Amino acid sequence: MIYRLLQGVGAYILFLKEVFTWPERWSEYRKSFFREVELLGLSSVFLVCVISLFMGAVLTIQTAMNLDNPFIPDSYIAIAVREGIVLEFAPTIVGLILAGKIGSNITATLGNMRVTEQMDALKVMGINPASYLVLPKLAACLLFMPVLLSFSMFFGIIGGYIAALTMDMVNAEIFLSGYFMDFRSFYITYSMTKTVFFAFLIATISSFFGYHVKGGAVEVGKASTQSVVIMSFSIILFNYILTDILF
Repeated sequence: MIYRLLQGVGAYILFLKEVFTWPERWSEYRKSFFREVELLGLSSVFLVCVISLFMGAVLTIQTAMNLDNPFIPDSYIAIAVREGIVLEFAPTIVGLILAGKIGSNITATLGNMRVTEQMDALKVMGINPASYLVLPKLAACLLFMPVLLSFSMFFGIIGGYIAALTMDMVNAEIFLSGYFMDFRSFYITYSMTKTVFFAFLIATISSFFGYHVKGGAVEVGKASTQSVVIMSFSIILFNYILTDILF
């Protein structure tokens, strides 16, 4: 088990070395980058916004229920909701959602190219397939996932306020004022840092599994499932590590 783990980590590091090679033609990489931004980033905006909206609403309801005490001001409930969304729910939940949506897509795409020998054709043409296929995907994830995080934070907080307006458990005006109390800008930096790490993990791990697929369509499906499991575990693990380091 340990040997297989070390072998997999070693293969992953060698794969990254292949990916981070000097591009042959920057113009082709630039075109590919904009395609990946649209495919991996823009297509996820609606999903992230909807999920974050309901996530903020649910968090407000649960927090209000657990802090239903006349001695606890409603503004403190808003602070708890805000901190939960900004520090944990937005970066981690969005990371896990995108691991399933974006990560499986990348694995399936590269796996299909591998089994249909399109990567071999690129090698014959003198193109490094690892760099050409993976680097634009990685750049798109690193650029756009912080944007998705910003949408998630905004709509999560909006969802929390909508829940406060429509329920009788908190005073909506006091709740809204609590959103602006004692806010630390470091929390945004912390969440963005985590998101950048998660973006790197999602893009590289999913690409690694897709790039090394052997077999046919069945193996591509298995690789997609396995990559999502490994990405989810890696996100949870690095979430703990980064939280311990940054705080």
